[in-house]
Amino acid sequence: MDSAINGLLQSLDPYSGYMSPEIFNEMQTETSGEFGGLGIEVSMEAGVVKVISPIDDTPASRAGIKAGDYIVKIDNIQVQGKSLTEAVDLMRGLVGSGIELTIRRRGEKKALTFNIVREIIQIKSVKTDLLEKNIGYIRLTSFNENSGKQIEKEIKKLEKNNDVKSY
Repeated sequence: MDSAINGLLQSLDPYSGYMSPEIFNEMQTETSGEFGGLGIEVSMEAGVVKVISPIDDTPASRAGIKAGDYIVKIDNIQVQGKSLTEAVDLMRGLVGSGIELTIRRRGEKKALTFNIVREIIQIKSVKTDLLEKNIGYIRLTSFNENSGKQIEKEIKKLEKNNDVKSY
């Protein structure tokens, strides 16, 4: 049924297509700019989830999760054999709920166990810098519902402490 609906919609124009409920929910999470989770960027490597980096000031960074860590179990569920999407779904959940991660870290003989409480993770989509002491640099890394407010906040920060002449 999903394929038939998708085929029908794709015949309209190149920009139309069908979103399954799962894809729609994932898109809603991405565009809302916040979700209940741990605050780590991850990828899949050799069948396990690899931490690319913990996001600053999130439950994962405060717990001591590090870039390069391998997540081998999520709440005693083996990650090997699961897709990255399935693993991410296991890590996301209700704000305030706990999760146990079993991690392998280079240089550690034994697996490490972390008990972390999920929080609302806000995706920071704006990065700023000051160039040549008076040029404000603003980089928008992604669009979400919070992007406008984040840009405004960063501009105020730049203008408060610096003699910004241009952006």
